[in-house]
Amino acid sequence: MGRLMRLCATKDWPDCPITTRIFAWKGDISPRSQSVPLRVASALHALRLKGHVALAAVYPPNEVDDETLWSAVSTTLMTETDFIDDWIDSPPQTNEVRRSVTLIPVGHVLAHRYGLPIRMSELGASGGLNLHWDAYALQTGGRQFGATDPALVLTPDWNGQLPPETRPTVVERAGVDLTPLDPAKDALRLQSYLWPDQPQRLALTGAAIAVTRTKVDKGDAIDWLEPRLTHQAGQLHLIYSTVAWQYFPAAKQEEGTKMIEAAGRSATEQSPLAWFAMENDGGKRGAALTLRLWPGDLTLDLGRADFHGRWVDWSG
Repeated sequence: MGRLMRLCATKDWPDCPITTRIFAWKGDISPRSQSVPLRVASALHALRLKGHVALAAVYPPNEVDDETLWSAVSTTLMTETDFIDDWIDSPPQTNEVRRSVTLIPVGHVLAHRYGLPIRMSELGASGGLNLHWDAYALQTGGRQFGATDPALVLTPDWNGQLPPETRPTVVERAGVDLTPLDPAKDALRLQSYLWPDQPQRLALTGAAIAVTRTKVDKGDAIDWLEPRLTHQAGQLHLIYSTVAWQYFPAAKQEEGTKMIEAAGRSATEQSPLAWFAMENDGGKRGAALTLRLWPGDLTLDLGRADFHGRWVDWSG
């Protein structure tokens, strides 16, 4: 896909409506904003996943030279105008299930610390694949954490101590997103952002889609969270986000932080509150893993992880 993007940047595009739209796009097309190249790559991969013959001949596992690849892509841009035009209307949705490599050990930490069932609220949940992290397993150091009969097994490069063995019990799960996806209906879009030379990612996402049953609510994350902050006796409330909070407007981040902190001040040992974030903090390597706990307002630095869950440096 890096090769394809370089061709998009250096080759002459065909004279067609898609070319006109891309080159006239208003605003920042980069990954910092609207990620237009990512949208185009996803549209082409979606066609490949649907069985597009011309792209199948030039996409992995097949190997062709640059001219052959660009010729097939150019022809597709001209012949699949309606599909591509509609597809790139929507912003990217990367519901990376491998980010559960951080949620599984956090669940073990909380179960070990509190011994209470967990109620979950995920902010920026996309298609809800990471709302079911307790159905997955983390395998590292010859040990397996998470579900005993997992729908899928994650095997990151793990550095640091292993999490405690206590398995968590989830009693309620809910998530919210501005543009939620339904895995049953939107499986193609969820898989289109996993590139054709990454078959393992495609297989893991397919396994997650098969077991995901929780409908993600549509709405603003902070507005949605407010009524969920009422404590439930005998339950731990886990609020979390994985590479989502950083995209919330600054004013909403401030409002949400104040709301969660206010709820934390009334938390007890029988109704504790946990807030976990796997988010970009501007560090040189991966995302920061931060866990805040109430009562007590403790902030724990759990380490860092690759944005797509390929490795974890655990210090929790």
